[in-house]
Amino acid sequence: MLEERFVGITMGDPAGIGPEISLKAIDKKNEYKQSVLIYGSYGVLKYYHDLLSLQTPLVRIDRVQEFQKGKINVISVVDLEIGKDIILGQVSSVAGDAAYQYIARAIADAMKGDISVVTTAPLNKEALHEGGHHFDGHTEIFATLTHTQTYTMMLWSDRMSVVHVSTHCALREACNRATKKRVLECIHLADDVMRRLEKKIPKIAVAGLNPHSGEAGLFGQEEIEEIAPAVEQAIAEGLQVTGPVPPDTVFLKAYKGVYDIVVAMYHDQGHIPMKMIAFDSGVNVTLGLPIIRTSVDHGTAFDIAGKGIANEESMLYAVDLGKRFAES
Repeated sequence: MLEERFVGITMGDPAGIGPEISLKAIDKKNEYKQSVLIYGSYGVLKYYHDLLSLQTPLVRIDRVQEFQKGKINVISVVDLEIGKDIILGQVSSVAGDAAYQYIARAIADAMKGDISVVTTAPLNKEALHEGGHHFDGHTEIFATLTHTQTYTMMLWSDRMSVVHVSTHCALREACNRATKKRVLECIHLADDVMRRLEKKIPKIAVAGLNPHSGEAGLFGQEEIEEIAPAVEQAIAEGLQVTGPVPPDTVFLKAYKGVYDIVVAMYHDQGHIPMKMIAFDSGVNVTLGLPIIRTSVDHGTAFDIAGKGIANEESMLYAVDLGKRFAES
């Protein structure tokens, strides 16, 4: 275990914008050049380093202990070349497998204590599956490789934060996953993270699942049978929780500061409002892990890969939030 707190960026799908925004982020901040490294493919990163005409030297290292301050350090987990092994902007099994290997190596180093934070650039789920790794996304990879049973996805911004009862599943399945047990787990995870980050007892809102939170059972029984009992138990445990709050108003109230964090029932319920207000500044965090994982809150943007125009702002926010976690 190293005494210095390092952040390891996994560069995501090598055919997407992940390599570009990873390089841009480190090049942009001098403090990153002292403690942030990339897990990826050196050849791909060298291509972008030349394309962007970056002045910060790019160096290949084999392990974190070899980190060279003032440079962009790369642990080349899988050696790939653009045009030879992958084509920019195209889904491929090679790129999908590589993206997984970057993550697996970074998680292993984090579990050993060599790095304090793993920050992930976006991967492509189709490519991931073609590469033989059948996960719904980053969250499930991290949970599996860290042997974590209770976890959730949080979207964080400086204006509003959301945790999710379910994420990558069909909407019909999302309704089935809104159980008392799962809702209560997410309430606790939301409470824990906000106490850690904000140093206060948070005001938590739990969204309803159905229109108008079921309208006393007229539009569904989930609020009565599952969500309200979870809220009641959390209140009995001393948490500051309100709900189920109608989903068409809960996010506006949170945005105005009535609540510190919202427990959303499914993926789009939480993602749509967050991406409306914080598309470039939102950060994806996996709660419940034994390590810290943050991520950009956008996709691989295959349509602009290799053009040198990708925005690194979300990556900067993700690294900074990871560092906040590490220091809390």
